[in-house]
Amino acid sequence: MDYARWSSLPALFFHQAGRLGDKPFLWAKQEGAWRPLTWSEVARRVRHLALGLKVLGLKRGERVLLVSENRPEWFIADFAIMAAGGITVPAYTTNLPADHRHILTNSGAVLALVSTKALAARLLPALPEAPACRAVIALEDPGQAQASTTRLLRWQAVEEAGASQADDLDASVAALQRSDTAIFIYTSGTGGVPKGVMLSHGNILANCLGAYDLLVSLGLGDEIFLSFLPLSHSYEHTAGLCFPMSIGAQIYYAESVESLLSNLAEAKPTIMTAVPRLYETMHTRIRLGLAKQTPLQRRFFGEALRLGLKRVKEGQRLGLWEKLKDAALERLVRDKVRGRFGGRLKAFVSGGAALNPDIGWFFQALGLNLLQGYGQTESAPVVSANRPELIKMPSVGPAVKGVTVKIAEDGEILVRGELVMQGYWQDPEGTARAIQDGWLHTGDIGHLDEDGYIFITDRKKDILVLSGGDNVSPARVEGRLTLEPEIEQAMVYGDRKPNLVALIVPSRDFAQAHPDPAGAHEAMGKVLDRVNRELSVIEKVRRFALAPEPFSTENEMLTPTMKIRRHKIKAAYGALLEGLYERKG
Repeated sequence: MDYARWSSLPALFFHQAGRLGDKPFLWAKQEGAWRPLTWSEVARRVRHLALGLKVLGLKRGERVLLVSENRPEWFIADFAIMAAGGITVPAYTTNLPADHRHILTNSGAVLALVSTKALAARLLPALPEAPACRAVIALEDPGQAQASTTRLLRWQAVEEAGASQADDLDASVAALQRSDTAIFIYTSGTGGVPKGVMLSHGNILANCLGAYDLLVSLGLGDEIFLSFLPLSHSYEHTAGLCFPMSIGAQIYYAESVESLLSNLAEAKPTIMTAVPRLYETMHTRIRLGLAKQTPLQRRFFGEALRLGLKRVKEGQRLGLWEKLKDAALERLVRDKVRGRFGGRLKAFVSGGAALNPDIGWFFQALGLNLLQGYGQTESAPVVSANRPELIKMPSVGPAVKGVTVKIAEDGEILVRGELVMQGYWQDPEGTARAIQDGWLHTGDIGHLDEDGYIFITDRKKDILVLSGGDNVSPARVEGRLTLEPEIEQAMVYGDRKPNLVALIVPSRDFAQAHPDPAGAHEAMGKVLDRVNRELSVIEKVRRFALAPEPFSTENEMLTPTMKIRRHKIKAAYGALLEGLYERKG
């Protein structure tokens, strides 16, 4: 695949649509059945919506807000905005009116597209303070909650207006260049107000090249992706939308996270991208399901896991008898595990946060490729990933094709290549700090091994420095805590303190089994003792408190990609955490 020849994402899309025609492309479930839109249908709707946006006065370089759950219309809107010369500004479906207000006013969006009535109810209250937004285009009737100063238009009517235009859109698409801005991705804000990351067509096309080079050895052909991470995040936008489009793949849109396992079995994806939290959840479900199996089935599973770990983690050769057993267990155990994920998976790709190595080895041992990668929004986002032919589980792999990585004197990971963002929107000082002499300063600390594989030890700003001068990685300790089935979420605390303490969200099963607070605390203490035996002296969690409620996007303690917002949790529970240091004994 020659990504260098394409000047823009829409140019590549229309080429693929012309080549693939009536083949299925975007799948959504309607009335209990999966129904596809063909490449030709999607291309027609992209053209009509793009021309409709131009009728509404959209000019080259103007921004358009997009608020929608993952569905075919997300793709149609994104590519229509870009094809018309505009810049897509996605917003998370979890955004509150205040979040929309910030993005609308900061980006200066002149139009907004919204899918459902529920999402419109959160968007419309923000419009009175966003005078630049001239109209809202709604897929569903939003009802009476309408801002009086903003035109409210039906999505279908805008497409119909575009269909009546003589302009064929080709000139607009041909005028796009790789250096033109394609999208503003607003960072999810783990530490403060989200910033608009400006990504060009070239940034994203460079990422698609890296992904293609990474996966081509698996035999890319008629691929199927299952999209469920929010498309407003750069990881899913590139890896779950632009890259599949670039290789002519089909995309299924999951109904919800709750229905993900059933959707996996139905869509039978060949490649799937997800964040570590999903793999942790899958690991827990497999373990809990195993407890319901017969003793013989549990024995078979345990042996399949043991032999798999011996091969993939320890790198040892199996003896003749072990090879025979392993071959039998491939059919008895591993085929059944793979069947839970549709049976056709060539690879899981993990990104967005650090993956616990034990989780990675678990899936590898059970015959599922799990390729941990690394990136950030500012790099469009993929910087590196483990290659299928050489997986080093604690590592995030070598730089993908077209990317150069080096380690600064202070250990910070620096990145260079066409993937590096254009900058932060209306933030020249922030841009200058992030990009120096062409190198993106990631803020992550790590090192390279002899094969160029990147090992990340921590995030600069997240390192906890104990009062004794020891540096501790909170992510590593939290990852070990949440590996336990009794612990759903955790945040450790202890900067400038003598030791670590933790705020723990117990699993639902644990909470139901221990309704009495005193009994729950005592039982969780035993879980913590189990974890502490595997941690170093400085990493041991000395005291803990059970959180009054789970961390969620609703209470703003989780980002939409399931990362904990430390500053929000500290603001809510700082006194509780500080109080743990005052306890005696």
